[in-house]
Amino acid sequence: MTDSTGERTVFLLAHTGRPAAIRSAELVVKGLLRCGLGVRVFAHEAVDLPLPPEVELVTESTPGVLDACELLVVLGGDGTLLRGAELARASGVPMLGVNLGRVGFLAEAERDDLDKVVDRVVSRSYEVEERMTLDVVVRTNGDVVHRDWALNEAAVQKVSPERMLEVVLEIDGRPVTGFGCDGIVCATPTGSTAYAFSAGGPVVWPEVEALLMVPISAHALFAKPLVTSPTSVLAVEVQAGTPHGVLWCDGRRMLELPSGARVEVRRGAVPVRLARLHHASFTDRLVAKFALPVSGWRGAPH
Repeated sequence: MTDSTGERTVFLLAHTGRPAAIRSAELVVKGLLRCGLGVRVFAHEAVDLPLPPEVELVTESTPGVLDACELLVVLGGDGTLLRGAELARASGVPMLGVNLGRVGFLAEAERDDLDKVVDRVVSRSYEVEERMTLDVVVRTNGDVVHRDWALNEAAVQKVSPERMLEVVLEIDGRPVTGFGCDGIVCATPTGSTAYAFSAGGPVVWPEVEALLMVPISAHALFAKPLVTSPTSVLAVEVQAGTPHGVLWCDGRRMLELPSGARVEVRRGAVPVRLARLHHASFTDRLVAKFALPVSGWRGAPH
């Protein structure tokens, strides 16, 4: 995106608590400015970054902080990338993630790729793909009391360590099963390699359109991960008389759930747009991120 003056602007979001992020941010900013692009950052982050004076500073509370920006570049781990996803969803601006953490499935590049990142941004040599999100509604006594969203997952969890959360699961208006558990993860394919993966759910390729429902430490014989249509509506009802629970959306936003609360999850109306630099398959990304053993593979016969 180019503003009315013809200047191209990139927004930079960094985890300034990481020394590696500070060094990386400095390299990216100087590279973009050197090529004639404008750079915008949050003012509170600029305090920790050695930035040139021509960098534009904005406050996080300002509406339209990404207006006229063509790209959101995020430097950090999964938490920073999810914070960037909030901005990307609200603005429609594509997010390009540079992983400075451990796994970083949302990231497109690693810290050693910074020069390549700058070159690709300057030349607009990237593609944009849309990732499914979740819309989340919480009801108590039939009334909507909260609305939220998630890119990875909406997780209903217990609060009390000594007592299980009693829930009933529902799909498309019909009950499936009920049990005591530590929680339930409702996830997108993007989130299948996050919390849902840790809970024993399947890995789902991003191009597959589906919703996941994964129990956490369920005390039941039938407590398998479920994969449903993307048009399905998933619901988790916290049973009356059970200790209250909590709802976490992407591990960033929390809401207390009283006994009797109902959490409904459906495909989100607004996707998150991700900038992609590579044409590598998700299979290769999975192998690289988890360091999976593939020695001995010979490939299909020619």
